[in-house]
Amino acid sequence: MKLSDIMSGAGLAWYAEVAMILFLIAFAVIAIRIFMPSRKRDLERASRLPLDDEPRETRPPKEHQP
Repeated sequence: MKLSDIMSGAGLAWYAEVAMILFLIAFAVIAIRIFMPSRKRDLERASRLPLDDEPRETRPPKEHQP
């Protein structure tokens, strides 16, 4: 008896179908979350991050205490 005979008789084909369904659900959730109109401001700000020369932190540095 070959290993391929054992694996084909084990009935594991539905694992691939379940994995595909889970992938499609995750893909749809991520795509919907990215393209929501409420996220437009966050995405525009993130797109400008590589071009920003100024750091986001505007607080003065902490003074050194002995």
